[in-house]
Amino acid sequence: MSIRTWVVAAILSLSLPAAAQSRQYVDTSSYLTSEADLNAWYQLRANLNQNFDDVCGDTFCEGDYSNIQSLRFRCSVDNRTGVIGECVWVFAASNEEVDPATGAISVDAQSFTCRVPLAPRTTIQSLLAALAGPNPLRATLPRSTLSIYDGLADCL
Repeated sequence: MSIRTWVVAAILSLSLPAAAQSRQYVDTSSYLTSEADLNAWYQLRANLNQNFDDVCGDTFCEGDYSNIQSLRFRCSVDNRTGVIGECVWVFAASNEEVDPATGAISVDAQSFTCRVPLAPRTTIQSLLAALAGPNPLRATLPRSTLSIYDGLADCL
């Protein structure tokens, strides 16, 4: 790093509020420390996958992509405050066609990054509490009237 770059970086960091300088987002599994919270997080993810599998055939998995698969549900969390930066649910799908003359298979593969419609300043603790239970896909998100399902409907 050149002296000039270092000086500019130092000046910029001095102009930022202290809270912005120390803010760092981490993955939820890195933020949560208690065994109970980690178990709640992993159970939430398992329940979301099961809920999606239960509704996929009658909803999202009709049409061009009948084999949509959940890849990962992930959230970023401010390591100081527990406020969520963003949650996304990533999916993959494909459509394959066999050429009857050659036997060649053409593949149209897609990925979908679906953002969860979280209210600003939602904490990971409030999200875990609101989505505890067997059907988090349709549970109302904290400080909102929306669910994760609503976000998927706009994405898939």
